[in-house]
Amino acid sequence: METLQTTCVIVGGGPAGMMLGLILARNGVDVVVLEKHADFFRDFRGDTIHPSTIGVLGELGLRERFLGLPHTSVGALDVVVNGNRLHPIDFGRLAPPDDFLVLAPQWDFLNFLAEDARRHPNFRLLMQTEAAELLSEGDAVRGVLAHGPDGDLEIRARLTVSADGRASGLRSQAGLRPRRFGVPIDVLWFRIPKPDDLPAHTLAYVGGGGMVVTIERHDYVQAGLIIPKGGYTELHAGGLGAFRRAVIDAAPHLRAALETVTDWDQVKLLSVQIDRLPRWYRHGYLAIGDAAHAMSPAFGVGVNYAVQDAVATANALTATLRELGPAAGSDAEVDLRLLDGIQRRRMPAVAAMQRIQLAAHRTISRPEGVRLLPEPMPAPLRAALAVATPAVQVVSSRLIGRGLRPESVSPELR
Repeated sequence: METLQTTCVIVGGGPAGMMLGLILARNGVDVVVLEKHADFFRDFRGDTIHPSTIGVLGELGLRERFLGLPHTSVGALDVVVNGNRLHPIDFGRLAPPDDFLVLAPQWDFLNFLAEDARRHPNFRLLMQTEAAELLSEGDAVRGVLAHGPDGDLEIRARLTVSADGRASGLRSQAGLRPRRFGVPIDVLWFRIPKPDDLPAHTLAYVGGGGMVVTIERHDYVQAGLIIPKGGYTELHAGGLGAFRRAVIDAAPHLRAALETVTDWDQVKLLSVQIDRLPRWYRHGYLAIGDAAHAMSPAFGVGVNYAVQDAVATANALTATLRELGPAAGSDAEVDLRLLDGIQRRRMPAVAAMQRIQLAAHRTISRPEGVRLLPEPMPAPLRAALAVATPAVQVVSSRLIGRGLRPESVSPELR
């Protein structure tokens, strides 16, 4: 069996893992990132790169190169409720230059980070390599046993970071159990051609007691129908006709485009969950991103909270990891107080956003359906909403665009 010695092994090549690996490698830390798939191309992943993440790319000198990739810049997002177009989110309320959101396939974002990281000789990205087991000595984690295209591989490290998502098997092996919160909804994701008359940058359509989320891409729309938790079986039994009716009730203008959905294989069920670890670490081990706290799709903040975890981790640990060097010659490890400090810094913002997401889910999962505004909307209510909109935009742009505790790359790591 081949053995690798490294300073930090990161399991999972998602936004948290790739961003952490990139920052560490840029600053002289020997790092290995494991990604179990052959590429990053998987649909129905988060496609929103929020202003907070664009700001991090700017701090790393990567902003302009990233914005040179095919993408859509979005300054504001609308919501249509019972035919009434509302304007609750305006990123122009944020300080420039990071006052917009980017819509780009996540695989482009990850490939971009990987390409820059590979410029550093102390960075290794092993594709088609899956971490199967933690290597432990006593109560300390010393690395992972992985399966790669050329066979088994032992990777010994000062620190093992789980960035392998909400289904992380390593966090279970580390003895860390998440607290799960009941989420009353699921999402049916599907792809349709972009209608010629599609209004620009509409986050969601609410009507007929239902809700449809829409994410624009170059020539199609990725859409998500909100359904009650466990409601897929009943909807499936009603056939594609029942599915189309549920979508059209909320978003009538999608009727023609829905004719392209001719098979249930085109509809993917996302079982929405929210959970978080009461403790993110043990000796030699740390969980970040979805492995530490699974977020729901609400407000599209999951990618950006994962990136913020990575930035906070790099800020806290780079100097120590650089000093420790690769795992050889001693059992020196990262001080638990540093790992605890990362959790203490990130947990309040994560927990608060999860509470907001849970409140939003309770609102849209009422038995009588989504009824956010009366139909038709009385003139006094319409006027009141117009008056309140600027204040709502200030709050929502900060909450969604920046997050409750945005992270900035330490000047010495840029």
